[in-house]
Amino acid sequence: MFFNFANVLIFLFVGSVFVALNLAVSRLLHTKIFMEEKFIPYECGEDPIGDTRIKFNTRFYVIALIFLIFDVEVVFLFPWAVVFRGIGVLAFVEMLIFIAVLLVGLAYVWAKGDLEWIRSIQQEVQAKREEVEA
Repeated sequence: MFFNFANVLIFLFVGSVFVALNLAVSRLLHTKIFMEEKFIPYECGEDPIGDTRIKFNTRFYVIALIFLIFDVEVVFLFPWAVVFRGIGVLAFVEMLIFIAVLLVGLAYVWAKGDLEWIRSIQQEVQAKREEVEA
């Protein structure tokens, strides 16, 4: 019975040895120069000046979410394209429906104006008025 789990134990052992070996080699080879700049909160070349709690424009998040959603959904097209000839007409119709849903989502986002990076102030005021009235 325990012989069946030998592969798993060997895999865990080899993985642990690999991780430990990489940590040991990196510890031996890294430079040991300590500078004061290494201890500041941000190590990006900018001095941390001012309050860290600033307001970000929500368009950054909206654009990132839209990209992520469509990017993940497009990933589903690749396996389908690889086996396209062997899956039949039903899978083709299902993929057409999937693409139609994507296009409807894209049309909604486009019509809502979330793809426009630079909006005029009048459009934003108009959008807020419509939200209040609804």
